[in-house]
Amino acid sequence: VCLPRLGITRDSVHKRRLTGGKRREWRKKRKFELGRPAAMTHLGGKRIHTVRCRGGNIKFRALRLDHGNFSWGTEVCTRKSRIIDVVYNASNNELVRTQTLVKGCIVEVDPAPYAAWYEQHYGVALGKKKKDDETAPKEETKEEKKPEKKSKHLLATIAHRKEGHELAKSLLDQFASGRLLARISSRPGQCGRCDGYILEGAELEFYTKKMTKKKAVRA
Repeated sequence: VCLPRLGITRDSVHKRRLTGGKRREWRKKRKFELGRPAAMTHLGGKRIHTVRCRGGNIKFRALRLDHGNFSWGTEVCTRKSRIIDVVYNASNNELVRTQTLVKGCIVEVDPAPYAAWYEQHYGVALGKKKKDDETAPKEETKEEKKPEKKSKHLLATIAHRKEGHELAKSLLDQFASGRLLARISSRPGQCGRCDGYILEGAELEFYTKKMTKKKAVRA
């Protein structure tokens, strides 16, 4: 009995011709044509394995990740942030259910590092709801933080930065909710990192429409 040679391969010897005719298998599998199982990086505590590749190169196979560097393009600000959840994947809904991190998927990240930078850069607090003095409890009023002393030069610099600067309402709403939508642009299974960028403008609008459409279909 001739058993098939199992294993993941990237060769084209086993494929048919363009016309549909069968090809004769004129050689066996080669080491340089091998393939490996998908990493299927999940959301969780950091766990990375190294894989020795052709030529002595090393790949970093991320099995679990929960943090990544995400860039805020319009503000030219990159911060390390915690990944909260996987919310959308154009290729497969199963990858959303299993919280699998792959290139191109949409995730929710913690906005705290960006809010802290924004407050330092522009002097405006993001995501903090205004409370009336009457409704605020007495314990909180006692433990109020004293405002940091700033020089006149720094205050003038901040005022100059704020001139004509306005944050989009869609981003303000996300900061208020405590979750920012971001897209992963790195390959966690290859480089062992989960980096990406914050969604803004037309791209943010596109993905929010896609997500609301999927929710409507489920309902």
